[in-house]
Amino acid sequence: MFLIRFFIFSTLFYSTLNDIPKDKSIFISPLKIPQLLSANFGELRIDHFHSGLDIKTQGVTGKEVVASANGYIYRISVSPEGFGNAIYIRHPSGYSTVYGHLDRFITKIEDYVKTQQYAKKSFQITLYPEKEEFPVKQGELIAYSGNSGSSGGPHLHFEIRKSDNEKPVNPLLFEFGMVDNIPPVIEKLVIYPIDHHTLINDQNTIKKVIVTGGRGVYSVTQENEISISGLAGFGIKAYDMLNDSPNKVAVYSIELLIDSASIFKYIMDGFSFDESRYVNSHIDYETYMKDNIYIERAYVLPDDKLSVYKNVINRGLFNFNDNKSHRAKIIVTDANNNKSVLSFQIKAQSETAQPVQGFIDKNTKVMPYNQTNKFSADNISISIPEGALYDTLYFSYKKEEGTSEMFSDLHYIHDKFTPVHKAYSLSIKPTSIPAGKESKMLIVQLGDDQKKSPVNGIWTEGSLSADVLSFGRFYIGIDTVAPVISAIGLLPGANLTGKKELRIKITDELSGIKSYEPSIDGNWALFEYDQKNDMLIYKFDEKRIKKGTEHKLSLKVTDNKDNSSLFKSTFTW
Repeated sequence: MFLIRFFIFSTLFYSTLNDIPKDKSIFISPLKIPQLLSANFGELRIDHFHSGLDIKTQGVTGKEVVASANGYIYRISVSPEGFGNAIYIRHPSGYSTVYGHLDRFITKIEDYVKTQQYAKKSFQITLYPEKEEFPVKQGELIAYSGNSGSSGGPHLHFEIRKSDNEKPVNPLLFEFGMVDNIPPVIEKLVIYPIDHHTLINDQNTIKKVIVTGGRGVYSVTQENEISISGLAGFGIKAYDMLNDSPNKVAVYSIELLIDSASIFKYIMDGFSFDESRYVNSHIDYETYMKDNIYIERAYVLPDDKLSVYKNVINRGLFNFNDNKSHRAKIIVTDANNNKSVLSFQIKAQSETAQPVQGFIDKNTKVMPYNQTNKFSADNISISIPEGALYDTLYFSYKKEEGTSEMFSDLHYIHDKFTPVHKAYSLSIKPTSIPAGKESKMLIVQLGDDQKKSPVNGIWTEGSLSADVLSFGRFYIGIDTVAPVISAIGLLPGANLTGKKELRIKITDELSGIKSYEPSIDGNWALFEYDQKNDMLIYKFDEKRIKKGTEHKLSLKVTDNKDNSSLFKSTFTW
């Protein structure tokens, strides 16, 4: 067993975790194999920070998962997405632990869950057992690792949370039984002009600088000399690595110093789920969407309310206007206090750029971030609530005539490179409505690759209205096509004697699967839904169907526009 011992870094550990238990050896590893990570806490994802550790399971499912400390199971969830099969344990220390993407639970938990699924006639289920139902001892087997839910491969997702508020905290602040003496790697420096007067090397554009160095010491080469006039911010491309693992993971802290004075600090010790989407503000979202590269800002956008920023001065921005040379440092650390430092010089210049001519044209609407903003044009209206934008938006809009499969114009609502923190209201009026098909119509978002993403809305005064979480291209489409049911190896009268399971593939063309209703011999049957593979799986259960006899299978699948398909067959098992 690899022990997880609490270890407090006094210089980094702020009030987020001010009640560490006195017993610092309270946790053990949730797995009986070496701790190798494929992802760490705070890893950058679009729309959220990663809330735990992804521990490798040697590329397979079925590894034993044990309780990290004494406690009781207070929640069990089964879902086709998210954590899939998951167990939540509450501990007397004031912490809870989460074990996600499990393959299956131990028998007594599996039986309890299955009984509830049959009672509720639902595969997806969330249960809250009584405290006395499933007490656990440290090291006790609770489940087996898997690849369920939204997992991209076999692993165990493991979290430590504060029990009082379910706030995830960084497990790597505790000694986790892993050796890590590798400092973070810094690959690139990015400099941002904050307004239209700022000059960076005589240009009012973002400057990206490749840095040199290694083993914790980085610098900017002389040919990449930096001169700035006006207000500027900085960002970096950096990552961390752990011993014995090739995966690049997130850094723990970033600090910016100008002339030895700290003006920005980011420390990933914990966050609330309701603030996780601010990751879209912390990163350079446009660069990620264009180049699939994460740049982390060392400054704060005006409406970024992340709690992980510490002792920030003037949002981490600096006004270079005194014709002096300034020394800058960006210090990056990992949770084991390995440190890398990027040092560079900046020549400040008092001259500033003239505002860019034509930046705001007749098709641009200025939308301040700290108020509700509205826009309307022919057959379209938009309302963006206060708190949805991270910074003032220079909003643009255009449209083009829709194709034959569209029942509206194709509306270009700003662009996909600007993130939205919370949903805005979008209403589109169709140019035509097929007779009797009003209920089958929906808003569709069209990606660059022509991928269609459904946005189910409601009819309001002749328009379809929906709450939308991104900008992009939208039109009104229609879905009259029922889901497709493909039974694998299941011909009428098939002999499945000796088989362990039955698989059926279900897909939908546009609006997505809303529900599926399976039955065997007229009784509801538990079909697991592997959503990422569009697969329904029935595991033969002789407690519920009679072995060695013929059975009748019925499956109805309905999409979000209430188009349905019905599949019937017989089989022997």
